Amino acid sequence: MQSESQIPIAAATKRRFAVSLAVFYSAFFAVLGTHVPFFPVWLKAIGIDAVWIGIIAALPAITRFTTLPQVTAFAEKRQAIRAAIMVSALATAIGFTAVGLQQQPLALFLVYALTCMMWTPTMPLTDAYALRGVARYGLDYGPLRLWGSAAFAAGSLACGYLVDIIAPRDLIWVIVAWAVVAVAASLLLQPLDDLRRRTPERHAGKPLLRDAAFWAVIASAALIQSSHIAFYTFSAINWQLQGISGLTIAVLWTLGIMAEIVVFALSPRFSLQPSTLIAIGGVIAVLRWIVTASEPPLVLLAIAQLGHGFSFGLTIVGTMNLLAQRVSSHQIARGQGYYAACNGLLGAATSIASGAIYARIGDNVYYVMAAMAAAGAILIWSARHRLTAQPQSEASGG
Repeated sequence: MQSESQIPIAAATKRRFAVSLAVFYSAFFAVLGTHVPFFPVWLKAIGIDAVWIGIIAALPAITRFTTLPQVTAFAEKRQAIRAAIMVSALATAIGFTAVGLQQQPLALFLVYALTCMMWTPTMPLTDAYALRGVARYGLDYGPLRLWGSAAFAAGSLACGYLVDIIAPRDLIWVIVAWAVVAVAASLLLQPLDDLRRRTPERHAGKPLLRDAAFWAVIASAALIQSSHIAFYTFSAINWQLQGISGLTIAVLWTLGIMAEIVVFALSPRFSLQPSTLIAIGGVIAVLRWIVTASEPPLVLLAIAQLGHGFSFGLTIVGTMNLLAQRVSSHQIARGQGYYAACNGLLGAATSIASGAIYARIGDNVYYVMAAMAAAGAILIWSARHRLTAQPQSEASGG
């Protein structure tokens, strides 16, 4: 069967797809960039106590391994990934608007839970759409995805600036505003071919959840990515205790995101196997967490932060390339859903465990995170030969 990337494509069509996807990634990650750091600030500002904040903050992770796989599988079965992204973006904007009108913890919890059910599938759906386009148009995932990282940083910085200008109770409307922009951006996404007309039944392939190689990919990636959880949660607290200023903390975070963007931009030049890229990401994560745990001098800490481009960015590039190779196009949304679910389940468990571990041993929790990353690197390295054989995607001739 002819590879999707070998089908002649008009340059203008290819460019429209790439630009519209980059715009949507930017808008979606701007929502994340405002939500992740400042949604808890808004909750506190409207009088929600710490216990309820912790419960409410767990909802996105919970929906990733409960309702998310069902949403992505339904969208794929209906051949409606692009439409599902649009519906998800619209429901997210409506949901956050409704959240902003709530004041009581239980009502807020229920409305936010419904919002998360529609919001959290957006990322795996978008990645599935992106990987189909990558195969169809012969593009590279990294240069498309880097716009999301850039927008996350810009959204965080912009909202951080607004914190000093507007009342904290109004921060929710900044999130809503970006969600509305994401709705508009979703309308620009270009249609892709209906795979029901192009994909013969013989490409249905091995069921994903019975494919040991697929499990090796998503489990190793989840281990490496979840090893970042303690850093996300406790790094700023630790650095403040070490006497590092708030501005310096912001610069350290920005260094990590800049390194991530560079890795995404250069990823088309990488010649190593995707499984090797993931293994390298895991090894760099191990080194990064060991250095971070040792309370290093600021220069060494900055170098460790630059490692984010490898521990996070390189792991994503390798994972997406492997999923593009291993999973047929008509199963890619389901594969992304399973990957997100695995990430969500392990991430939620790691978040809970890291809090308890941190309470006992402080920043030595990073050694536990290093062990997780090492397990992910070992798992993907041990499966590398199986992953280079018998790819299942049409693009690879499976």
